[in-house]
Amino acid sequence: MNARRGEVLSFSASPVPVRLACLAAVAAAILGLGLGGRASGAGLRAGVAKVDITDREAKPVHDPLYVKALVLKDDAKTVALITVDAVAIGRLGRIGDGFLSNLRARLEREFGIAPRNVVVNASHCHGVVCADVESRTVQAVRAALGAMTSVRAGAGRGREDRIMENRRLKLKDGREADVRHAYALPPDEAVAAVGPIDPDIGLLRLDRANGQPLAAVYTFACHPIQGVPSGGNTADFPGFASKVIEENLGEGVIALFLQGCGGDINPVRYKDVHQPRDAETLGNMLGLSAMRALRQIQTKDQPELRLVNETLALPRAADFDKRIAALQAEQARLVESLRGTSLNFKTFMSLFLKHKASGEFPSYDSHRYLHEKALGREDLKRLDAENRANLEAYLRNIDAMEQLTRLNTNLELLKMHQAQNAAAGSPTLDVEVVGLRLGDFVLVAFPGELSVEIGLGIKRRSPWPFTFVAGCTNGYIYYAPTEQQRNNPGFAQEDCDCLLAPEWQRSFDEKVDAILKRL
Repeated sequence: MNARRGEVLSFSASPVPVRLACLAAVAAAILGLGLGGRASGAGLRAGVAKVDITDREAKPVHDPLYVKALVLKDDAKTVALITVDAVAIGRLGRIGDGFLSNLRARLEREFGIAPRNVVVNASHCHGVVCADVESRTVQAVRAALGAMTSVRAGAGRGREDRIMENRRLKLKDGREADVRHAYALPPDEAVAAVGPIDPDIGLLRLDRANGQPLAAVYTFACHPIQGVPSGGNTADFPGFASKVIEENLGEGVIALFLQGCGGDINPVRYKDVHQPRDAETLGNMLGLSAMRALRQIQTKDQPELRLVNETLALPRAADFDKRIAALQAEQARLVESLRGTSLNFKTFMSLFLKHKASGEFPSYDSHRYLHEKALGREDLKRLDAENRANLEAYLRNIDAMEQLTRLNTNLELLKMHQAQNAAAGSPTLDVEVVGLRLGDFVLVAFPGELSVEIGLGIKRRSPWPFTFVAGCTNGYIYYAPTEQQRNNPGFAQEDCDCLLAPEWQRSFDEKVDAILKRL
């Protein structure tokens, strides 16, 4: 079933006419149960809905963008887990900085949901959402509350390692670079190793009391930036993966994607120039891998719902002057290294191909060289030596130019964040760290683009077997790299597009570990 923008899709175990639903809500409110409420001891209830938020005027639409709401309710609390097909919750893209606070205020006012119980994750796709996304998010929550039903829950783990790759390149000189379309890669011979990936698909399955699937929540760590061949508006691979799950798990199922620790994870073959970029293939693979594991999950009655949401003050970076000066010094060194040659691009290409085709006899066939040798001349050899020197100089210039493009791009990021931190007027940055447990499923959420190693470390340390980590949640604070990455002298995006001091990770890890114990 396809929804146009603003159309609500919601599902419950026993749909009732809207008028009867409204009467039931009023009766529940009179009894003090609240909208979507239940009598004490009735077990966990849930409702799920989605609303189309695609901006159909911005550019041609390839596939729709959605906001999806999963509302969970037990005797003591109501939790709204919301996923948005957008680049970020604030700072970037169409969703403004006031979105989260405005949304929470409306949900508290209209439905009585405590602000700290509203958890909003951005998929980090680069699709364009409609201007009234806030109202449509409220609409999705309203629809989910109107479709509450008793549920069973189960957790699991799928695996997919074919669709992504770590974009951090560990260079032989000890620095690190990254794989972006914004600039060229380092030479192959300079690369020593790459970083890890996280193949886990974190899974939460919710079934109605009769065993019929209601919803699936799944986490995965990868940038959704592959796009589609047409260049149209797209939810990228999470949109396609969710479609696979929704069409195959059961009638009326809604799948909610949570962006994991994908800060340094790209789609596979991200810089391929020989085939059109197409996220649909990657999404289909992820969706099928998730389906394979979802079908194996056994749901249980009476799952316990626990939520911890705490504010953590993280140290802002105080070393921008030093880092900017180091980068500018490297810029100056590279500019100074540029040397003129007699070649332009046209002559370089023809000579380069000749010397690659025949390193010993690049200027002519071998017999001409042998004739010259017999006559005691070395004219061609001298020409080859001169051309070879020019080729090497030209290649050094190209390498310097490519390094400069990386440095120039990341220098602008450092300057931007230096200005942001100065304007903040505080040495710390307040963020929300959320711990959510539903039965065996445990989720840690954070507003930054977390590097994959941070998520892998949390999962190793967690006392809960099915622990998963989501970034881009309840706000956006740009990249959150590991301490080692943040101290990288090679100036990659993750360490330059960052507001945080290197030691931020220690405070974060301590907070997460404490929250996991409380769950």
